[in-house]
Amino acid sequence: LIHFYKRYRQPSMVVGAYRPVMALERVLVSDVVGQVARIHQNTERNSVWRGAGGIGGEFYKTKQVQNVGGGLRSLGLSSPHLYQAKLAPAEVTNILRANEYTTTDLPHGPVKSFDMNTLQSNNPIEDSHSEAVLTVGGGLLFGIFDGHGGAACGQVVAKRLLHYIAAGLLPPMDLARHMKIVQEGMKNNEEYSLVKTFNDHFELVQDLRDLYQQSYAEYLQMLHEKRVEIGNNDQIHDVEDILIHAFNTLDADMSREAISRPGGLVNMKTVTVAMSGCVAAAAHIEGPHLSVASTGDCTAVVGSLSDTDTWIAKKLTQEHNSDNQKEVKRILAEHPETEHHHIIKGDRLLSILAPLRAFGDFKFKWDRATIEDTLGAILGEHACPPNYKTPPYLTAQPEVTYHRLSPRDKFMVIGSDGLWDMMTPMQVVRLVGEHMSGKVTLSPLHLSQPHVPLDNISTLLKQRQAAMRLKPTDSNAATHLIRSALGGTAYGVDHGRLSQMLSLPQDMVRMFRDDITIQVVFFDDEYLRHC
Repeated sequence: LIHFYKRYRQPSMVVGAYRPVMALERVLVSDVVGQVARIHQNTERNSVWRGAGGIGGEFYKTKQVQNVGGGLRSLGLSSPHLYQAKLAPAEVTNILRANEYTTTDLPHGPVKSFDMNTLQSNNPIEDSHSEAVLTVGGGLLFGIFDGHGGAACGQVVAKRLLHYIAAGLLPPMDLARHMKIVQEGMKNNEEYSLVKTFNDHFELVQDLRDLYQQSYAEYLQMLHEKRVEIGNNDQIHDVEDILIHAFNTLDADMSREAISRPGGLVNMKTVTVAMSGCVAAAAHIEGPHLSVASTGDCTAVVGSLSDTDTWIAKKLTQEHNSDNQKEVKRILAEHPETEHHHIIKGDRLLSILAPLRAFGDFKFKWDRATIEDTLGAILGEHACPPNYKTPPYLTAQPEVTYHRLSPRDKFMVIGSDGLWDMMTPMQVVRLVGEHMSGKVTLSPLHLSQPHVPLDNISTLLKQRQAAMRLKPTDSNAATHLIRSALGGTAYGVDHGRLSQMLSLPQDMVRMFRDDITIQVVFFDDEYLRHC
């Protein structure tokens, strides 16, 4: 598309195309679409097969474009210079709300509710997520996992990481009891699983469940031996060390599971996980203590009110990519100077990978012999990246940030980079803050006591009237953010722009937006006031 854009661009298209959606508007009102479609048709006619890939070396056949006119209609052009919104407002709302989730059914503590939503761009979606309450010891865990090179790694990490973290947080006696329950397969025991998940619709196949359960039992045994060796002291209660250890151990387990060959054959399921990767951000909340572990470019932000009641955005993560000079220096310091000009090339690790920390992606971690032995039959001569000399080049080790919650901290937003590509942390915090104020108008006014003075009722009505100007379309804050990210303008949400972004054809949508997954966690300021 970039090639076509450069070749056929018009001066009027270049001036304002700073954001993908603005570029899209200019494409839609020009003849570029027609020229691209005609060239695309010729390309498809001459190339039916897209090559080998996948399990068993199967071929994937692409659908040929039958006529250019149909392709143009799929972009919703009613005339060369007039774009008509393809989706009605109700259709837009149905798409945006299809995956939203809200719950207030949480134990008494620092979190009173959370909203969550996800919007697909890739097919299948590569984002995954987890939300859970710890069944032993209390506390909550939230995580977002943005996959690349396929969805497998993100889905597996979302299923497993919270269990590893929860086990690491257990005191020695609880750990020993939990380990015994798992080893004896007592699935009916309420402590068999340490996490109670919400909104989990994804299930692993049976053989992977068995394999991962075995790895988890070995992890518990290792934790127990470590606790016995260290002894019962404060060192084992350091949440930062627990989060780092959980991330690294899970990544090491996925590596071992992909390399091992019980029957002499490569396990294609575990190798598929190993060939893909994911970045992650996971948050642990217990009492007023918030710890966020981040690997890659997912972002977590806390929204707080200042003394003057203005919104403050406190970012708790740093992106691990080539824009982070500290991260680039860390990687270069781990390799000989003779390699430095090859390691980060084109803003990517070994000219291939954008994130500089990630789960999976073992072709950047294993030695050359292991890569060729495990992945060679699948990837052929491209199994090893170019200039691959002194691995590992990649790590899953997270950076951990601690934040003590106060009554002025109102919520936390965790999002995959599909959100942050379109909005700044400050914009996100303001939108959620306004949503909190306006959301009260979506439900009828209820008086908390039977005999309320008229003056108090008058004050409540005036506050409600002021909130009406902020009345949102959606009660779910994550949905509100997605709507604003895709259709937001200086004058509010534009339906035409929103419709464009939601009706792009599948083969174009990824060029204009990524998968978006958002968790908005609302804090109970009354609880925090007494901590």
